Amino acid sequence: MLYDHFSDLELRIEDYDLGQRKRETSSGFTRATTIVSLHGDGVTGSGEDVTYDNDAHETLHDAASDLPVAGEYAFDEFSDLLSDVDLFFGDEPGQAIFRNYRRWAFESAALDLALKQSETSLAERIGRTYDPIRFVVSTRLEEPPTGDRIIDWLDRNPELEFKLDPTSEWTADVVERLAATDAVRTLDLKGQYHGTTVDQPADPELYERVIEGFPQALIEDPELNEETRPLFEEAQARVTWDYPIRGVETVEDLPWKPKWLNIKPSRFGSVRSLFDTIDYCHTHEIQMFGGGQFELDVGREHIHAIASLFYPNAPNDVAPTAYNDPDPSGNLPTSPLAPPEIAQGLSWR
Repeated sequence: MLYDHFSDLELRIEDYDLGQRKRETSSGFTRATTIVSLHGDGVTGSGEDVTYDNDAHETLHDAASDLPVAGEYAFDEFSDLLSDVDLFFGDEPGQAIFRNYRRWAFESAALDLALKQSETSLAERIGRTYDPIRFVVSTRLEEPPTGDRIIDWLDRNPELEFKLDPTSEWTADVVERLAATDAVRTLDLKGQYHGTTVDQPADPELYERVIEGFPQALIEDPELNEETRPLFEEAQARVTWDYPIRGVETVEDLPWKPKWLNIKPSRFGSVRSLFDTIDYCHTHEIQMFGGGQFELDVGREHIHAIASLFYPNAPNDVAPTAYNDPDPSGNLPTSPLAPPEIAQGLSWR
């Protein structure tokens, strides 16, 4: 089991600090994250809290002056410790999943530190090597949607592949125009989101339009009801799940055995939950691809490292952060991303 390679890693934490990152994004919102840095034995391990609530990051910085994390542990002991620490300091986060995002920041920082203190990397610890990562660019269309944004991207780099978020405003003409590019690999219906800024209610007409218009693309997170579920009877193998996936039990609770899953490490909260789920997918022949959360710093490296080891050739939604700029310019990295020549910890650079 993957987690067995890490559970007994020695970890020594002397102190910690928190840093903030903030950036405008191509999706029209200001992204804020917190960098968790754990220090010990002259090295630093870092993780990134991707909670989608900018005020919650301010609260973390104001309140987190004395978190009980210093000490010597086996990695599994530190993980158990975090289970008993309220990282929201009595506040109820805007979404329950935010607790996983914040815990992942501390657990990934601890794993990064423990690996560095052992002078090894994630890859070396499990006896693998890093492979080049295929990535797709995730973006929304302009309003009203025309597909011009994708055509412009392809004019710059005809080899790009995309993950797109269809909305009810997508017309048949837009679908036909995008399908003609043969560059769309995943369509995220956002049907599992409720009470967020990206909600897309179940829309049978939209679902049918994209299922038929993109016969080879993966279809992510549909909302299934009496009207929409029959649309997927012949397309179940193309359905992938993202938002609900937070551990093995959430995979087992899906409406049918999946062929594909989107693995976003921060959704799992703990390193054990992430690696147990990857083990489960390997055992049950479920294909995976990596997903990101608009990370602004080290968190993007971490998802690159994990994708590189476990699903490098999949349509990974892990494009370098420059692709999330409101107006990306310059010589952007191309797919596949080359692995680092030398790596330590959980970093991938």
